[in-house]
Amino acid sequence: MSSENNTPVLQARGLVKRYGRVTALDGADFDLMPGEILAVIGDNGAGKSSLIKALSGALIPDAGEIILDGERVKFSNPMQAREAGIETVYQNLAVSPALNIADNLFLGREIRHSDWRGKWFRMLDKKAMRDKAKEKLTELGLMTIQDITQAVETLSGGQRQGVAVARSALFGSKVVIMDEPTAALGVKESRRVLDLILEVKNRGLPVVLISHNMPHVFEVADRVHIHRLGKRVDIITPQTHTMNDAVAIMTGAMEPGQTIETSEA
Repeated sequence: MSSENNTPVLQARGLVKRYGRVTALDGADFDLMPGEILAVIGDNGAGKSSLIKALSGALIPDAGEIILDGERVKFSNPMQAREAGIETVYQNLAVSPALNIADNLFLGREIRHSDWRGKWFRMLDKKAMRDKAKEKLTELGLMTIQDITQAVETLSGGQRQGVAVARSALFGSKVVIMDEPTAALGVKESRRVLDLILEVKNRGLPVVLISHNMPHVFEVADRVHIHRLGKRVDIITPQTHTMNDAVAIMTGAMEPGQTIETSEA
């Protein structure tokens, strides 16, 4: 492994966020390595949502710093994070049901004609967007969706999540963050989304996966960031720890840096 690959793509150091007497982030640290899937887990109220919001520009921390590709960055809103190459797929999908698949992929970042039609009349290049959407969906193995112009509201939950993931892969040049992507899906559709996450990783993009589903976490994650009481308390891997270990550290039943001595049975 080269030294370059040992440098985190996205870091946070000492993030603090308070809401009156409530401390959501209490000196939180974070490290995402190139080409990895990093799961972020924590009990309800642990502060993992605040951490992800800070990294994606949806929350401005009171203290601490965020470093992207070795450069310190400050995001005032999610659009600035997107422009820097951090794309987020939220739990509620944030897709527009009435729009078609291609329009959803390019929502807010539409392609206009390069000639006078785009310059003077701001006309959208619908064909270019359809072609690019079809190319991206094919890359991710999503062309079970036959008609790129069909409304998103006609798709299944898994297909809708696929559109959201495809959008993040299309525009996320440095980092893709996925917030509970399988939370509302059945077994078969969850399987499809996990495959999509692995496909995004295979394309070279590091992925941050926030999930309560331990089997999913331990299936796809390279490392697991455990968040508790507003900060990172441990980083483990599926090779060195069990799901029970992860839950025990997450809830405070086990000290970080330890493993439970158990038999194989």
